[in-house]
Amino acid sequence: MHLFFAEDIISDSYTLDEKESKHCIKVLRLKKGDTIQLLNGKGSLFTAVISDDNPKRCQLNITDEERKEQRKDHTLIIAIAPTKSNDRFETFLEKCTEIGIDKIIPFTSRYSERKKINHDRCEKIIISAVKQSKAFFKPGFERLLNFKELLNTDFEGEKYIAHCYDSNNKKQVKNIYTKGNDVMILIGPEGDFSEEEVKQAIEHGFTEISLSDARLRTETAG
Repeated sequence: MHLFFAEDIISDSYTLDEKESKHCIKVLRLKKGDTIQLLNGKGSLFTAVISDDNPKRCQLNITDEERKEQRKDHTLIIAIAPTKSNDRFETFLEKCTEIGIDKIIPFTSRYSERKKINHDRCEKIIISAVKQSKAFFKPGFERLLNFKELLNTDFEGEKYIAHCYDSNNKKQVKNIYTKGNDVMILIGPEGDFSEEEVKQAIEHGFTEISLSDARLRTETAG
């Protein structure tokens, strides 16, 4: 069954936007009486019947709702410096959506090779991954922050920074994370965090961690 994304369903009737209407009616050649499904990214999968096959304003009648609760009892936030390659960063966004990350925060730091991102395109990549994987929950995607803004983000859970420097205080995250606690993990750019940034993060309550014995690419670590 064809699947669409619609996060603003509030009643038993819904109208697809112009782009989705065109795709539904002109591209997929669906018509009045056909059944489709809608994900809202907030835990619901709706079944709907096309009541008006207008290619600019396709109208639907919601006939059923399947509701799922979050599959974990904690919040997982990944803050990551976008990679120089757009393709690698988009792959990261897809995979995080598929495995159920709750929020993604892009940021810039001293050695960042990419200082700007196309936020709208990133949102489209995430929505496409929601539809492809039939994920009931869409991760939040924040605006691009600088490193200082990131450190001052209001967060009450466990806070970790993954880096590649030798440190006697660095531990494997799997050995220190308390199951069920909210957690934020910082992943640096291709050139890693600067030593000063690691120091600043520690001063803001972040714990040094390692994710692997191997040196991982940014998007792989994420």
